[in-house]
Amino acid sequence: MRKLKVMTIFGTRPEAIKLAPVIKALNSEKKFDSKVCVTAQHRQMLDQVLNFFAIRPEYDLDIMKPNQSLFEIARLALEKLEEPLTRERPDVVLVQGDTTTAFVGALAAYYLKISVGHVEAGLRTYNKFSPFPEEMNRVLSDRLSDYCFAPTETARDNLTREGISGGKIFVTGNTVIDALQIAWAKVEDQDWSGQLGLPREIFQTDRRVILVTGHRRESFGSEFESLCRGLKHIAEKNLKVALVYPVHLNPNVRAPVEKILRGVKGIFLLEPLDYTLLVWLMGRSYLVLTDSGGIQEEAPSLGKPVLVMRQKTERPEGIHAGVARLVGTDEKVIFEETQRLLDDAKEYAKMAQAVNPYGDGKASQRIVRILKKSLLNREENEKF
Repeated sequence: MRKLKVMTIFGTRPEAIKLAPVIKALNSEKKFDSKVCVTAQHRQMLDQVLNFFAIRPEYDLDIMKPNQSLFEIARLALEKLEEPLTRERPDVVLVQGDTTTAFVGALAAYYLKISVGHVEAGLRTYNKFSPFPEEMNRVLSDRLSDYCFAPTETARDNLTREGISGGKIFVTGNTVIDALQIAWAKVEDQDWSGQLGLPREIFQTDRRVILVTGHRRESFGSEFESLCRGLKHIAEKNLKVALVYPVHLNPNVRAPVEKILRGVKGIFLLEPLDYTLLVWLMGRSYLVLTDSGGIQEEAPSLGKPVLVMRQKTERPEGIHAGVARLVGTDEKVIFEETQRLLDDAKEYAKMAQAVNPYGDGKASQRIVRILKKSLLNREENEKF
């Protein structure tokens, strides 16, 4: 019997993390012929995840250029996706989340009349410039999709309000929890004290480690500088705190970070970390300051309070559940909300002990079961 062909398209580290367990589930199902195509929108950080999950793409479009613009990413990805999609003619293309690769992957499949499945559909801020360009990438990907795999009931409700047919919407949980469980099982009991490049301070038991990640495009400029000043103030106020910041490669991030934070006592600027090391560091941390979408979902699974350094978040479930708090990019607010969690044990415990709303680690299995049932039904119907 003919196998059902699925092509998974992604280009950045967050996409790779969230799609890796889906690819693993596809490969374990004999009915599927799974193909992987990466745009390499982010090269170095993507390769780290591919290596960890032992994913070997059939197609690597390698589009990344220094200081690339959104125009270049979209143009190159669309041009280069035509050949593998035309050659393979998959039954369905899977994309994930809100990157330019995700939107262009869905668009390319649509141009060839290939079905699209969108993993992590339905997240919204309803502000097309925040996050930018992610909000519209996600909205447009959902409109092009035949399968909207919503991670939560809130995401499903967003899709329903927008008029997307209920028959296209499936609540699955978030695959990032699947990936986190795989990674945590590998890193939990390892000794990382000899890891090259890690500051010795983070292994001191009397130090409270704060993991920091920041890279959002909509914050570039004065807002990002304000964010950095907030971090500096935290370090200057708390001598027994270690702020560990793996700095994104984008020069719009690196320039203000170097100018404001380099040399500040208690702040440790690192190169981007392997996924496994980032997961371990998240587990070691007392709390997390981030503007990352994935970390908003991951950290609560490890019992870590999250302060979200953005004006809006498309992941309100964490805010409502009490595992995350929106603090924006104002230096004063970032400092005050961090200090509250450092000083108030009850306030900290309230966030650390809340229930994570993002999944149970079985989202990938649900997605594969849904695809299998739907594609087999479609194949059966086409016989008549």
